Amino acid sequence: MNEKELSDEQLCLKVANGERDSEEILVLRYSRLVRVCARPYFLVGGDSEDLIQEGMLGLLVAIREYSPDKQVAFRTYANLCIRRRIISAIRMAMRDKHTPLNSYVSLELSLDVEDGENYPSLIAALGWQESPEHAIIDKEQFNALKKQFDKQLSSLEQSILDLYLKGFSYSEIAKEVGRTAKSVDNAVQRIRRKIAQQNQLGEYSES
Repeated sequence: MNEKELSDEQLCLKVANGERDSEEILVLRYSRLVRVCARPYFLVGGDSEDLIQEGMLGLLVAIREYSPDKQVAFRTYANLCIRRRIISAIRMAMRDKHTPLNSYVSLELSLDVEDGENYPSLIAALGWQESPEHAIIDKEQFNALKKQFDKQLSSLEQSILDLYLKGFSYSEIAKEVGRTAKSVDNAVQRIRRKIAQQNQLGEYSES
């Protein structure tokens, strides 16, 4: 069987046996997931490339440490490792800049875990300590946040934002919305500024 046809779990077993080609296959297979995990935080003021690199490191940790004994699918485990690595990087950056972590706001609700799996129970099963910074925005909070941001965005910007958060590249988004990659880049920068401004307004209203 071609290695690319193997399941994630089978490839992880090969990695554990020292087969680096299998690791490369998994990295390519999950590169878009890393972008999906990193991008919401970048939109509020982070550096996208730095966070993507941190996410890739989280993915490598997941690939090298995954074991069937964890009793979760590899995709779920990788998702958690990627997000934890990104959040840890943000916490360190904010500590250095003396900026509160909540200046970074995730616009995502779903962890994209397997059906029937629960994020808090997975954290407990894996033996991790979950801090308040890692809490997932509940549905009511998410809807209110998304509605607030949507008022600031044009219909085109909303479409671009949705595709961007799904991990689409600029060229892919450009094809979907019928614009140039440069236009998409400009729209992303506008969205970033609007969300940052909205976040600042929220902080002022709470002070």
